[in-house]
This record gives sequence, structure tokens and C-alpha cells, in this order.
Amino acid sequence: MRCVVTKIVRMNAISLSIEVEAPPLVALVEALDELAMAAAACDRTGAFPAEGVAILRRIGVLDAFAGLAESQALELFDALRLIGRADLSLGRIFEGHVNAVRLIDWYGDEAQKRTLAEDIAQRRLFGVWATEPPPGVRILDTPEGPMLDGAKSFATGALAIQRAIITARAVDGHKHLVIAPVTAERADASGWRTRGMRATGSGLYDFTGVAVSPSMRLGGVGDYEREPRFTGGAWRFTAVQLGGVEQLVILLRDHMRRSGAADDPVQRAHFARAVVQARTANLWVREAARLTAAQDVAAVPLTSMTRGVVERAGLEVMEIVARAIGTRAFFDDQEVDRITRDLGLYLRQAHPDKAVDRAAESWLEADPWRSDPWW
Repeated sequence: MRCVVTKIVRMNAISLSIEVEAPPLVALVEALDELAMAAAACDRTGAFPAEGVAILRRIGVLDAFAGLAESQALELFDALRLIGRADLSLGRIFEGHVNAVRLIDWYGDEAQKRTLAEDIAQRRLFGVWATEPPPGVRILDTPEGPMLDGAKSFATGALAIQRAIITARAVDGHKHLVIAPVTAERADASGWRTRGMRATGSGLYDFTGVAVSPSMRLGGVGDYEREPRFTGGAWRFTAVQLGGVEQLVILLRDHMRRSGAADDPVQRAHFARAVVQARTANLWVREAARLTAAQDVAAVPLTSMTRGVVERAGLEVMEIVARAIGTRAFFDDQEVDRITRDLGLYLRQAHPDKAVDRAAESWLEADPWRSDPWW
């Protein structure tokens, strides 16, 4: 039976009334197979996961979890990793939408929050784009007023989303946040020819000539990189990655049960290693989510290190699964192949060694367990 309730999503002074299936996480678990089937179809064609987005909207997950309070970080953690189990491309898009909504909730004025509520009601999809080719996106002073100049690269959802929060430098060199409209005509996805994360609809997006009105400027100088939200917020994409790692462990378990490998102690030992890696990553990401939600400065080094923990877990689990399943793991009609390709690319986040170094440097100056009352 489909149970529908009205959920009030509060974003500071703004409230949204959304019909969702109750409870949303249960509905998400029940929709995982449907999401995975849609993901397989998109992977074959490279199409944007419009069906996956529609499913998340139908069960109330897309908007309900985007509007969760920070105190509900663990509910968002579960939503992100569950979506990651079914479709890492969709998880990346969902995480970007959540990130954008939160940035407006944190730093937007009342008018921007009202516009956000209207955009969500109109089912507009958001993203956050920071990566850019040199010289980057700039805000130029022109006779016609402030104008954007430059492009963003690897822009997730460039062909399909309607709003993007981007970083742009003003003539004084300071970095600003801009809420920019997105149209497919300015996107170029021809260069997104990857083995993994094909369905993200990513590409180069040219903002040259876009006028910057006062209502498009979000927050003040330095807000985007305000800690612990900036570094700590990386926990969200690691939660999606974690979902892919967990799904590979599930697929390995199913393979072992079907093939009889569950009776082999050597294979069981490999499986145990995979479980340990996934569970360890789970604990790190969960703690990073908790500390970031609490605005604890300990979230900064811990989340930086969490990126590496999840990366190592993903790489080891992918190797264990490939060795255990063998040739069949590399057939392009297999779920394990799709997840491995997507996860292999998604784990390639910027400056991984620098993140570990920053965490180590911080922990050398202060106890790594300073948030632990027993230390």
C-alpha cells in the first residue's frame, strides 16, 4: 500500500509542503531495484538519468532530503549511500542538488530563499560547479554592468539542470558565489567521453556574457570556503562513493552464494576483507557527517582523511570483486562492471595527497581524538 503524507521541509524562514511516501528512506530502499534498472539503461546510451531523477521525485526523496536540517545529517547520509548503491551518476547529481540547496539556505537572503522555494516547487534541478579551465570564471565590470567571463569544466548535469551555483572571481581577486541560470545551449558535452559516470550529463559550460544581477550574488566574500562546512561537506560525495563500495560487497556475496564459493575458506577470507573495508569506510563517513553537522572544527581533518579511507576501500574492494568473480566481472552488461567503472572515476577527486597531508598536519598540532571525551 502506498502511504502518502505531507512533509513540511523547513529551510530557515522558508517552508515547503511536499507530498512524500512515508517514510522516505523506506520508499528509497524499495525503489533501489527500479533505480538500478534505469541506471543500466542510461549507462548503455550515456543519457542523463532523467528517469532516476523522476523516481526520486515520485517517492519524495529529492526535495525532502535536500531540505533536511543539519541535525538530520545521518538521514541524509543513508539517502546518499543508498542512491549510490543503485546509481553513482544519479547519486552525484543528487548530491550536487543537495549541496546547492544548502548553500542558499546557509548564505542566501530572504528573497533568494523564496526564489529557491519557487524553483523547487517548479521541479528545477540545481548543481554546484567549481572546477574550471584557466583563467577561470571572472566577474567583469562592463558598460552594461557586471558580466561573467569564462567556463566551468566537468560540470555535472550541464545538459539537464536548470540552476548552478558557481564560483567566480571579481576584479579585486576575491572569490564570490553566483546563482546562475543554466541552459543546454551553452553546454558542450562532446568532451565527456569517459568509461565511467557516463550518465552525469557533464561537460564544459560557457558563462561568457551572462549578466550578473544583485539577486544572483550569494553570500559574502569567503562564505563558500567557510569551515568546517567547506572541507567537511566533502562527506556527502564520500557517502555516495561508499554506496558503490557497499553494493560491490553485496554483489560479491550474491555471487559467492550462487557459485558455491561460500564454501571455500580462502574465498570467505577475501570476502571478509571486503566487508571490513566497506564497514570501516562507513564508520569514517558517518563520523565526518556527524562532526560537520555539529559545526565541529574536528570535521575538517577527519573529512580530509575520510576521502582517502573511502578511496582505499573502493580500490581494494574493486580488486577483490574482480579477482573473485573473474572474467564475468568485465562484461558490459553486468552490474558489477557498471559500478566498477563509475566508482573508478568517481574516486578520482582533486588533490587527494594534499587532503591527507592537511589532515596529518592538523593532527600533529592537536590530538586526533580531541572530540573524544575519553582521550
